[in-house]
Amino acid sequence: MNSLIPAAWAQAGGASTSSQFAPVLMMVVFVGIFYFLLIRPQQKKAKDHQNMVAKLSAGDEVVTSGGILGRIIEVSDAFITLEVADSVRLKIQKGQITSLMPKGTLKSA
Repeated sequence: MNSLIPAAWAQAGGASTSSQFAPVLMMVVFVGIFYFLLIRPQQKKAKDHQNMVAKLSAGDEVVTSGGILGRIIEVSDAFITLEVADSVRLKIQKGQITSLMPKGTLKSA
């Protein structure tokens, strides 16, 4: 009878070692899910926006984050001059440009 007790303890000890890695494995899975569903798309969107802002030039038609549609007149390092109507010009930070519009959009608006 004494020989069965050490065997039972040995079996119980072996099962608990695999359950020690389960929480670590779940954390790795959650970090992977967050990276691919949240972090990676946000980084890609920010990179695309930086590339778009870097390529802005005079004559481009753009929309600002405030919804103002205009044509770029002048581009400097940090600011652009945007013409929103005849003789109405606004100086705006480059980072506030949200999208580049097709040529001719300003005439139809």
